[in-house]
Amino acid sequence: MAIPQEGDKAPDFTAKDQNGNTVSLSDFRGKNVILYFYPQDNTPTCTNEACNFRDNYQSLLSKGFSVIGVSPDTEKSHKKFETKFNLPFPLIADPDRKIVEEYGLWAEKMMFGRKYMGVLRTTFVIDPKGMILKVIDKVESKNASQQVLDLLQ
Repeated sequence: MAIPQEGDKAPDFTAKDQNGNTVSLSDFRGKNVILYFYPQDNTPTCTNEACNFRDNYQSLLSKGFSVIGVSPDTEKSHKKFETKFNLPFPLIADPDRKIVEEYGLWAEKMMFGRKYMGVLRTTFVIDPKGMILKVIDKVESKNASQQVLDLLQ
């Protein structure tokens, strides 16, 4: 599946978050959404990204944004991640990679000369009607929330 682009309708999904709640992207219609995909809970870069959204969460809320994280980790893994780092937003469990693949983000990657399949770290900014406003494919994990805000100015 191709990665959705600016102007495309964001693919809807329904899955469980870290608290076992059923969450659908369509639940957020009428709000701006920061939907960010990350490879794995409790890894240094993913932790930096989640904590950056956490540290700027109130500012993002005041600007009308909801934040949703998605990774192939389980609800249990997400719950530990949320608790350890006091994350105030839903983390969607996608262990079968259905959502990740729907967004075209399961792809070949390379690290230390070794090829493997993994999640492409990507952030989508979605408008209140469910349309993609911006796609950030070069995420700066320690500056992820500011990247979103800078794009919208």
